[in-house]
Order: sequence, then C-alpha cells, then structure tokens
Amino acid sequence: MNAIAAPKSPARNRLEGFALTAILQGLSTFAATVLLLKMVGAPEIVGDRYGAAIFVVFASLVYAAITPWLAAKFPRRFGNAYAPMFFDARLSLSGKIAQWRTQPNVSLQLVTTMIMMSLLADAVVSVG
Repeated sequence: MNAIAAPKSPARNRLEGFALTAILQGLSTFAATVLLLKMVGAPEIVGDRYGAAIFVVFASLVYAAITPWLAAKFPRRFGNAYAPMFFDARLSLSGKIAQWRTQPNVSLQLVTTMIMMSLLADAVVSVG
C-alpha cells in the first residue's frame, strides 16, 4: 500500500530552515565570537550576567533571518553561508540535516569550528 505524505506547509518549512540555519550554522560562529571576546577581555558583552548567552542567541537568530535573503541577492558572496536544502519542502527535518552533512565543505566547516572552539576554550581557561 502506498501512503501519500501530507504536504508540508510553507510556514513550517520556513521555520525548519530558519531553525536549522540558526542552530547548525550561526550558533557555533557566535559562540566562538563570545569566547574570543572573553579571551581578549572585552567586558561589553561577556561582562554582564547572561550577556554572552543573550548575544549568541540573538546574533544566531539575526544570522538565520538575513542569510537566505543575502544569499539570494549575492550568491557569489554568501553562497557558502547558505544551505538551500534547509528550505527544501520535499525533505523532512532529518532529511535536511542528512543532506547538509553529505556536502564536502560542511565536514571541513565542522572540523574547523571544532578545532577553533577547542583552542579558544583552552585559551579562555588559561587566561583566567
């Protein structure tokens, strides 16, 4: 028996794409930024209670909101910062993540981010 899947609503698809962009692409970038600010001793963001967490969440959300628009306007400049499969309505949420992970530049991005975050965390702990 063949089952026909109900089509995904455009609003839900946009929400999935927005959330995946914020979590998988923006979060690590801005967490590394906070670690770098902590390491150099910039108290503007990391000095306040919950300031770093608020900055990371807000910046990730703004990144997820403007990246698809910028990538559509300037595909050469922002092509690597945008994952079009996150907004593909034919894919399920897990399918979007699986499709994203199979790209060669994603594994390079993930390894680079992991090394950078490890080094920054070590530096922050060493500095104080």
